[in-house]
Amino acid sequence: MSACHPTPDARTHRSHPLDPPSPAEIARAVAAARADGRLGERTRFWGATLDEAHARAVVAGAAAAGEVRIGLVAMDHAAGTAWEIDVALTAGADGTADRCLDWRPLDPRRPGITSEEARAAAQACRQSPLFREVLAKRGIHDVSLVMVDAESMGGFEPKRYADRRLTWGTVWHRVDEGDNGYVRPVQGVVPIIDMATMEVLEVEDHGVVPISDEAGPLEAAAWPTRPGLKPLDVVQPDGPSFTVDGWQVSWQGWRLRVGFTHREGLVLHDLEFQGRPVVKRAACNEMYVPYLDPNSTQYRKNFFDWGEYGAGPLTNSLALGCDCLGVIYYFDTAYLGGDGDPVTIPNAICMHEEDHSILWKHNDLRRGVSQVRRSRRLVISNFQTVANYDYGFYWSLYQDGRIELEVKLTGMLSASGIHDGDEVRYGRVVAPNVQTPTHQHYFGLRLDMAVDGPHNRLVEEHAEGETDPALDPYGNAVRNVRTPLLRESQAARRTDPATARRWRVESTTRTNRYGEPTAYRLLLPNTTRSFARPDSVMARRAPFIHQHLWATPYDPSEQFLGGQYPNHAEPGSDGVQVWQRQDRSIDGTELVLWPVLGTHHFPRPEQWPVMPVDAIHMILEPDGFFDRNPAMDVPDPAAARGTADACCATDSDVVPAD
Repeated sequence: MSACHPTPDARTHRSHPLDPPSPAEIARAVAAARADGRLGERTRFWGATLDEAHARAVVAGAAAAGEVRIGLVAMDHAAGTAWEIDVALTAGADGTADRCLDWRPLDPRRPGITSEEARAAAQACRQSPLFREVLAKRGIHDVSLVMVDAESMGGFEPKRYADRRLTWGTVWHRVDEGDNGYVRPVQGVVPIIDMATMEVLEVEDHGVVPISDEAGPLEAAAWPTRPGLKPLDVVQPDGPSFTVDGWQVSWQGWRLRVGFTHREGLVLHDLEFQGRPVVKRAACNEMYVPYLDPNSTQYRKNFFDWGEYGAGPLTNSLALGCDCLGVIYYFDTAYLGGDGDPVTIPNAICMHEEDHSILWKHNDLRRGVSQVRRSRRLVISNFQTVANYDYGFYWSLYQDGRIELEVKLTGMLSASGIHDGDEVRYGRVVAPNVQTPTHQHYFGLRLDMAVDGPHNRLVEEHAEGETDPALDPYGNAVRNVRTPLLRESQAARRTDPATARRWRVESTTRTNRYGEPTAYRLLLPNTTRSFARPDSVMARRAPFIHQHLWATPYDPSEQFLGGQYPNHAEPGSDGVQVWQRQDRSIDGTELVLWPVLGTHHFPRPEQWPVMPVDAIHMILEPDGFFDRNPAMDVPDPAAARGTADACCATDSDVVPAD
């Protein structure tokens, strides 16, 4: 195993307008905003984001080069104000000509919760006499061992605090500093905190429930080691097959740019295969996690994890040989911390090649000839930790032009305390006095499509039995039915495995040799639906989860399918379901797809104390984009090893039986 990193110059030097903001650029943007004089000493920041629309205008020659535009979100808690601030950085490194272009007032309750606010809210609870009193009823007197996770209000804001920026806390207890607190929920204790003043406004006490006395350590030393596992090393003696130039990557006919944002984390830009554009932008745009249990510490739980916290600050620094295996290229990234200082995440994005079994194969029995090609894929990934849960986002590119996103779900289940013998109707018992509620995970993706150029349309396909006996005398004929979706009013769709429903993104300007529009096919094998009542907060707060695919024409102001600022928002007041009311044409436009992956998670005891990875997927694959298999040129592995029969096992390759 080995790793390589960008050179120091590549981390700081902007080689392309779409490069993510560097720590120095973030610091300059904040300095320009502070120099304006409108921000007080008690200002918190929630994100520094590259103005991608301006960056693309620079690439297209429609805007002058030499200027970088960065958007800030700032909250002045002392003044009770918040702003969206557009900052222009000039080409000079000293920042003397940097300037603020625009200040747009914002409801100070609406920006997401910063990590600094979350830590301060937890400390405010520990110092609160109200909180200490409630804990003392449960025999907890050392508050330094108490964990508090600051949660978004989730549409359950008390009317008596209507003008306050609020959070509430889930509470956990540790028996010592090394204990895993997430296995010991403190049931029934709910502090409500004002994030502007860091005042504990009240502490709900729903009754004493026993705290579990069973530990749940994750360290290897706490468990017996399974014997017999031999080393498995990934070695590429000639190095990896990809090349990197700044944030641009080339591999096996693919070319793309890697990006990173405060809100979405890992972003891919300008994906081209064999010199032809496929996708302009790809990212996990939002994550929504509703819990499906009405108990006192669970009913509020429905989180926009990206919109209310941000994927950027939650991104892990990855470790060689653990998170990533093989010859690795790491991208370091940066985000704006809540206190106004840039934060660098070393090894935030991992890129490596993987052998992926068989790409294609045929054994010609008549001639006694076999042809086989091994599949190689390029994997670009990052991981986010959202309190107890961990999520990995793995974008894979294949040698046949396929794109796949795999979302890996792991970490610890969110738990509640229960009395001995309690019936658990809405979850699963996983330990003494511990149950884990049923919940769901929705991953809203953003795919700015560019199949053979900017002018695309969306077509739905499904299978349908032939109804005309004259055409189908044997009763076995099945047609593939295509329905163009030409306006937004038609483009809120659900999957249907029973009819093999799928979608094509077609070019409206290019055809293949069969006269069909060149296209990519979208497959969504992992979806779920909401079971909440239509009048519930959860059903109204995240309307995007009620469909599996949305489509809109590109609009730079429509950035997040769940809304720009879901924290403290009026349920359903912003997002893709609102944009679609315009009923714009999506025929021959710059088409944006918003697929919604999902999983309904009914927990298993085997997922405690930590959850083995569950994985869900999205697939984009060529569908008439080429005239034939584009992977015919992949080298024969036998030729690569220099022998005619290298794909067959030799005596030295065969493992003898015991």
